Parts: sequence; structure tokens; C-alpha cells
Amino acid sequence: MKKTKIISAQFAKRLGAYSHGYTIEIGDTKLIFTTGQIALDKNGNILYPNDAEKQSEFIYESLQQILKSSGATLDDVVKTTIFLTNINDFSKVSPIRNKYFQYSEPVSTLVEVSKLVKPGCCVEIEVIAVKQT
Repeated sequence: MKKTKIISAQFAKRLGAYSHGYTIEIGDTKLIFTTGQIALDKNGNILYPNDAEKQSEFIYESLQQILKSSGATLDDVVKTTIFLTNINDFSKVSPIRNKYFQYSEPVSTLVEVSKLVKPGCCVEIEVIAVKQT
């Protein structure tokens, strides 16, 4: 088994002692776990405050880049978790989610939370992907 941190300057500045993700190789299979992504620029500033649609779009694009850095794509995602600060944003986020996962159709969980790590963040998304090597 081989475990590798996913850290890159191209992603948002980390807010603490964590990685953007981990890749775990077991035999010919690679498991990719991402940390929850929020809509931050590279300097850690909130993008599109309180706009669930724009934040979701940005987050899925970021997740694509994180997965790409590990040789995977959103089509390899098997599990996703979405955190919303307002459950009424589901109708805005769901079509964006469906666009990015139209082929993989991963197992999904969506929950409403009272707050996310930074004011103005209203969406956080994490994924788990599996890639045959």
C-alpha cells in the first residue's frame, strides 16, 4: 500500500494542517479522497459569497483539478457529500451536481449545516474516487 498527499500551489491556500486529499494505492487500484472543498481563491478569499450556484460550479471545477492531479476524473467518483447552509439551495446545486456526475452517478449524501468554515461559504463538497491503474 502506498499513501500520497495531494498538495499543490494551484489549489486554494489551506486553512490549517490538512491536505487537499490523499491517494492510496492498493495493488492496481487507486483510491482518491478529497477534503471538503469550498469556493476560495488561491489566497484564501471567499468567491461568490452566499451564491450557491456559482460556488458549486467553482467547487466542481476545483475537484476536477484535484482528481486530475491524481490521474482521475469526476467519472471515477463513487461517493460525494455536499454540505449546504440552506437546504433550499438544493434546487440550485442539484442541476450543477447532475451535470458533473452525469456518467458516474456516485452514491451521494446532502446535508444542511448551520455554518461552514468561513462566512459567505454556503456550499462544501467532498468526493471519493476509485481509479484502476
